[in-house]
Amino acid sequence: MNRQLTPATAMLLVVPPLLWAGNAIVGRLVHEMVPPLMLNFLRWTIALVILLPLGRGIFSAGGELRRHRRQLSILGLLGIGMYNALQYLALQTSTPINVTLVAASMPVWMLLIGWLFFNAGVARKQVIGAAFSIGGVLLVLSRGNLDQLLAMRLVAGDVFMIVATISWSFYSWLLTRATVGDALRGDWAAFLLAQVAFGVAWSGAFAAGEWLVTARAVAWSWPLAGALLFVAVGPAILAFRCWGLGVQRVGPSVAGFFSNLTPLFAALMSSAFLGELPHAYHIAAFAMIVGGIVLSSR
Repeated sequence: MNRQLTPATAMLLVVPPLLWAGNAIVGRLVHEMVPPLMLNFLRWTIALVILLPLGRGIFSAGGELRRHRRQLSILGLLGIGMYNALQYLALQTSTPINVTLVAASMPVWMLLIGWLFFNAGVARKQVIGAAFSIGGVLLVLSRGNLDQLLAMRLVAGDVFMIVATISWSFYSWLLTRATVGDALRGDWAAFLLAQVAFGVAWSGAFAAGEWLVTARAVAWSWPLAGALLFVAVGPAILAFRCWGLGVQRVGPSVAGFFSNLTPLFAALMSSAFLGELPHAYHIAAFAMIVGGIVLSSR
């Protein structure tokens, strides 16, 4: 694995947080139209249909899907069945600001889980880089006002997001340690499709349980259809593809720092939608986040 952070790899790792920021906004916008676990199931079902023509060979008898079903099932559970479902569930009771604030702990969880479960060393620069990066996120979320940050309170949705972040950290580490066959690993569409196939099964089971408990119906509309298409193509297929490549090149510890760009992008998107111009704290926060990324990757 080439652990050197090149400009091309950095661009790969910037794409997912940009799309994930859009996913958080869309998830909040449609939270009254569709139950959260059903939203996750519909999203990945669409992604499965899109990916199917690109890697349907994995479903052949005696193929890679059957041979590595245990590893792929775990990846599908953590990265697709749990992380995304928990994020949408968090957006039911928590604000996007609080959700992104909790998700800002990603680099810390990446370093901690790698150290505890995957025998990964933690360098002092990575710890300092994590502090810089999270400091930049806090600066954005507080809008440069410490009182606003102190006024925030954790709710049930924030707890769901903590579990989601831990789930994604395990997923990212297992992604680098998966011993799937060369044929599957060399075909990104087939590898992602294999994970999505199991992920759809997990998310379908979760959605069925949700329906049995709440019996809440989907309020179908064209805006909802457009939202589903976006979250299936952008934050799902494109983001997972870029994230998988980036993690394979530089490892989860360095890649985890790029996730802190998500709340920054979310704040900028909110400013754009509201017609507000960027402030000085946006520039300062961007410098801190990028500084944390550069320091941790050295």
